[in-house]
Amino acid sequence: MLRVLLALTVLSGCGGSGHSSKPSSTPVDGPSVQYTPLNLGLPKEALNAPVTGKVPSDRTLHIGVTLKISDATWKQLGHGKSTTDGAKGLAGKLGVSDEELKKLNQYFASAHIQAKPSKTRTSLTFDAKAGVAGQLLKTSFVTHKLKGRSFFTPDPAHPPMVPTQVAGYILSVTGLDSYSEAPHSRAMASTPLATPTRAGQCPQFPQRIASNQKVAAAYGYDKLWQQGWHGENMTINLVEMDGYDPTDIQKYVACTGAHISLQNVNLGASAPTPGGEATLDIEMIAGLAPNARIVDYQEDPALLSTGSGTDSWTAFNNALQRIIDDNSDNPRPGSAVSISLGGSEGYMSQATMQAVDQNLRILTQAEHMTVYVATGDCGAYGDRVYGPLDVSFPSTSSWAVAVGGTHMQFAPTGARTLEEVWSDRSDLSKCENQWGSGGGVSKVFPKPWYQTAPGVQNQYSTGYRQVPDVSAAAIDLPVVYRGQWVGFGGTSAATPIWAAGMTLVNQGLLTRKRVFWYGPDTFYHVVGQGGANTPYFDVATGNNLYYPATAGYDLSTGLGTPNAPNLFNILLNSN
Repeated sequence: MLRVLLALTVLSGCGGSGHSSKPSSTPVDGPSVQYTPLNLGLPKEALNAPVTGKVPSDRTLHIGVTLKISDATWKQLGHGKSTTDGAKGLAGKLGVSDEELKKLNQYFASAHIQAKPSKTRTSLTFDAKAGVAGQLLKTSFVTHKLKGRSFFTPDPAHPPMVPTQVAGYILSVTGLDSYSEAPHSRAMASTPLATPTRAGQCPQFPQRIASNQKVAAAYGYDKLWQQGWHGENMTINLVEMDGYDPTDIQKYVACTGAHISLQNVNLGASAPTPGGEATLDIEMIAGLAPNARIVDYQEDPALLSTGSGTDSWTAFNNALQRIIDDNSDNPRPGSAVSISLGGSEGYMSQATMQAVDQNLRILTQAEHMTVYVATGDCGAYGDRVYGPLDVSFPSTSSWAVAVGGTHMQFAPTGARTLEEVWSDRSDLSKCENQWGSGGGVSKVFPKPWYQTAPGVQNQYSTGYRQVPDVSAAAIDLPVVYRGQWVGFGGTSAATPIWAAGMTLVNQGLLTRKRVFWYGPDTFYHVVGQGGANTPYFDVATGNNLYYPATAGYDLSTGLGTPNAPNLFNILLNSN
């Protein structure tokens, strides 16, 4: 007998999304068909908020259906360490069968909806008018207002219903509400810096500026460069809400001497408008993994401009799915994904988080990539308001390496003299990505099995996921933007810094042993190994406006910042 999960109270990074059996007959509408409520994971206060109107029946909804992957399938996949062909073909084994896909398509076709499956058959997407979707799901859509926010949901008096046999396939459905707030990018620009005297030259930066050379020396990336590892034949994938100006990138690489390969993948009819986030991400990688291949997945501007936060998350998840599909047959060994956006856990539907979380898990477990996600720039206050503690998703996913931020100080020689938590309490009236390193404790995701290290069990622990995992420089980083050298910052910078560094480490491992390491558990696996040659520089000074830095793990900087040569040596000798 099929058992269907009707309500989700917490999201787990270790299973919990599987099902024990699958439907055996084609669902058709009729008196003999049993229906099950479709739980979108909306908070009660959202559903109980005053109804202010009805959604027009001709409004287009952008709907995504995330399909369940059985626990048995997940258990067949490894974690942590892989060989050059270890992920080949794994992603293609996750999805529904031809017969199962046919049954799902027949259900949607009953409403004249043509659903498009992902290449891995782990999700379906389609557009439908609100009236059509309501008829299929036996509901209608209404608008609410809560705490100054307007959004729509299915009518709480008539929740969406699906045939029980169809429900057995479904993990989550997105696009049937607009409750989730749109994700925020993490880039923060400051005042312009000095300009070079001649084209192709680097400026004489002030002592406080963390140039790529200073960052590389502080974290030991330069030692890996000396081994001949600059990112050759390695890939870092970016997920971006904005575009970039190629002339900015050209000016930056002319200064640093990078030879990156940069490829764009547009998920919409056009590229997004240039902005600071994509520019920062690309230039951070170019400065530290100068010969790497960068693939920039640019989200669909049409979805980003609807005014619906849920549509913005759909655009993001579509980009993740495209990365999965592009790499499903034979992922490039040691690849990474760098993500510098997120949103408050407290203002998201569980359906949206489930959909994204499963794609992050596929990237990690089936395609053996490491996904780095910025923890945000509002300190311990992920909802960008000083007071209530909150954290930023998707950094809280168990399948993400959550990256916080630090502030480095330098001697006149360029050597690092101090590294502390990045934070700024000069103006707490509103967070504009300037308060500092995001960190805290999730209220949604349980603590994953791998999160164990000195300091992880602390006075703030609740049994749930703690972020960040690691940190890196997040302020006073020089970037060319709109033709000028500008000091940028944020965990947006720290995230690609880590992606670049671990790419160099994996390049070395592939060169020496034809193996590489991936996933967030890797970063805890190395703790305590290497003796005095520790894999991290422990940041024990400062706080993120609430959580103090301490010896060992803490909720401001995680395990610390990279000591790349030691990290390489530990992994080289690890089983």
